[in-house]
Amino acid sequence: MTLSTKRALLKGFLDMLPLCLAVIPWGILCGSLAIQNGFSAFETQAMSLLVFAGSAQLVAIELMAGNTPLLTILFTTFIISSRHFLYGLAVRHKVIDQPLRWRLPVSFVLTDELFAFSHHRKAYRTKTRLIYALSAGFSFYITWNLWTLIGIVAGSLLPDLTNLGLDFAIAATFIALVIPGIKNLATLATVVSAGVVATVLKSQGVELWLVAAALSAMTIGYLISRIQDKLEHN
Repeated sequence: MTLSTKRALLKGFLDMLPLCLAVIPWGILCGSLAIQNGFSAFETQAMSLLVFAGSAQLVAIELMAGNTPLLTILFTTFIISSRHFLYGLAVRHKVIDQPLRWRLPVSFVLTDELFAFSHHRKAYRTKTRLIYALSAGFSFYITWNLWTLIGIVAGSLLPDLTNLGLDFAIAATFIALVIPGIKNLATLATVVSAGVVATVLKSQGVELWLVAAALSAMTIGYLISRIQDKLEHN
């Protein structure tokens, strides 16, 4: 192993470490919530190993526990996870020339957290930067599964952990990822409208509040960006 490879592995791990630690409550909540809603330890851990999508996992657990129709569960989790398709499109031009043996593992660990590291113009361009990305991505994957395991144990031994407010870690993590990216009016409008619509629909008991908030926010952001583009070219 070359010195540059070792440095890339270490830097990827260290750069992702704050986010790995930030999702400790989130992972514990995910594991414990599943256990307390009737999932087996194997099913809970397998969800983190195979799905590896915290928000989709939590929503799916809540929906299944509430006997929500399968079609609603599938549609909701599809919409929540569809952002990863957009992440893939956003970094496609950076990895398209790389061999499949690099692209497949990168695509698997391309979470919100790793995507936040993907905006550098040289990201994924060289072997060293690919190693950096995989180190960051898989360190998050390993720790997410570790926190899930802790949640499984805690959910089996302790009373209802949902009363401890651990779910705030979800909001805190996404706030930390989103706020630095608000650099124009369109993005600001998207963030604000998503929060407002989600709050209103959730308070009214609308079943697909999350889906509706996401779609409406994306629409508003897109329209404002188009209007800005037209004003700039006039």
